[in-house]
Amino acid sequence: MGKSKYVITVTRQFGSMGRPIARKMAEKLNISYYDRDLVDQAAKKLNLPVSTVNEEEEYAEKKIQNPFEAMRFPLGFRTSSTQDQIFEAQKNIIKFLAEKETCIIVGRCSDFVLSDMDNAIHIYIYASYEARLKHCIEDLHLSESEARKMMASVDEAREVYHMNYAGYKPDDKRFKDIMIDSSMLGVEGTADYLIELIQRKFD
Repeated sequence: MGKSKYVITVTRQFGSMGRPIARKMAEKLNISYYDRDLVDQAAKKLNLPVSTVNEEEEYAEKKIQNPFEAMRFPLGFRTSSTQDQIFEAQKNIIKFLAEKETCIIVGRCSDFVLSDMDNAIHIYIYASYEARLKHCIEDLHLSESEARKMMASVDEAREVYHMNYAGYKPDDKRFKDIMIDSSMLGVEGTADYLIELIQRKFD
């Protein structure tokens, strides 16, 4: 790899294997991987128990009936103040990490937080409903009805959260460099394909 520092952000649909793909990429590129750690770091910074942070930010409050309403208001409108604090803390941590080192950051509106960064590449990972359902049942060991419920509720929570803070949905192609269906190549294949693109871009 070239010596230039870069950051990869990964946004994903629930059950699309986005997290294992990002982890595999970090491993193969030998760069840092950040995901849940950001929650722990934000919690420490705010002196909050980690469970509070997880609860607050995974289930972004569904106060907005129509997510597009959020676009008419300043960022952070209609969210709990704790969640706003968490977002601010995470935003600072994400910016700090991006300045410091080459890394992969999963979720947490990192695509939005680093949208002005020249050497960032923003990836969205999705898959068909059937492929996601299969993964939830086989790999996450959920029953079919649990899997369907989780897919709906987690995707909705992520959309609301992203809409609240970024003002656009996680899968908005205007803010993505690459969008890929992970069910075409699987975890390993998708990771390899994305690595090749990243190496071409940053070398």
